Amino acid sequence: MPYHNVPGAQLYYETTGSGPLLLCISGANGEADIWRFLAEQLNPHFTVVRYDRRGFSRSYLVGDQDYEHRIETDADDVCQLIKHLSNDGKGTVIGNSSGAIVSLELLTRHPDVLRTLIPHEPPALKFLPDHDELRKIQHDVYNAYRKAGVPSALEIFADMIKAGAERDGLIGAFDARSGPFVAANTMYWFERELLTYPFREFNVDVLAKHKDLLLLVNGRSSDKEALQYRGNIEIGKILGLKVTELPGMHFGFATHAKEFAQELLQALKEKDDFYAKL
Repeated sequence: MPYHNVPGAQLYYETTGSGPLLLCISGANGEADIWRFLAEQLNPHFTVVRYDRRGFSRSYLVGDQDYEHRIETDADDVCQLIKHLSNDGKGTVIGNSSGAIVSLELLTRHPDVLRTLIPHEPPALKFLPDHDELRKIQHDVYNAYRKAGVPSALEIFADMIKAGAERDGLIGAFDARSGPFVAANTMYWFERELLTYPFREFNVDVLAKHKDLLLLVNGRSSDKEALQYRGNIEIGKILGLKVTELPGMHFGFATHAKEFAQELLQALKEKDDFYAKL
């Protein structure tokens, strides 16, 4: 199995397909497998890289961790993978949910490795006017997890993000019986990510400086009032960028992989002539 050593971790990754590099950053479950169906659709056009974020599944922690700067470290990990795997030192990057938060951090820290950045429904709550209220609900989720366990917390979480038709799939994905890494991944997410990643405060001036690299995307069927949908809407308003809607909801890249891939590829071609030949 391929691993890449970075400071404090061994990152597990998989590559499929051929062409320019496209790297996928997972959200709360942290692992590569959620991108498998999209990778199958994009393999003819890209070398698709899927990886387990550090501390999740097969990406092992090595030694002490700087948890006070975990988002920065996540972004640095992506930068190292791109430099390790890309023929020209650049990559197209798509991140979903808290993985989209990591992708925005990558833009602020390492814009030089990016050809295009695609944040898909980032829960970027600091951009939202009701972020204080949402912070309280996030703490309700965490407290329910500590007092009553994962199922109780997920019910509150699903309500908060207006999961709708994806509710059962979301809750099922965190069922410890659904995979060998799920229980550990869930605990790691609750303890190290839930209360921090959504409240990352980004430097708007830095984002604006590199806005030409951004392709903001949301789920076409997502609830327009959902916090993860509104994040990109507010970022788009601030930076003067449109938000492209792609098939499905928050996990449309997995549930509607074929249609999602087709429309994503078209959006990339419209954005940059580099993709016209794909």
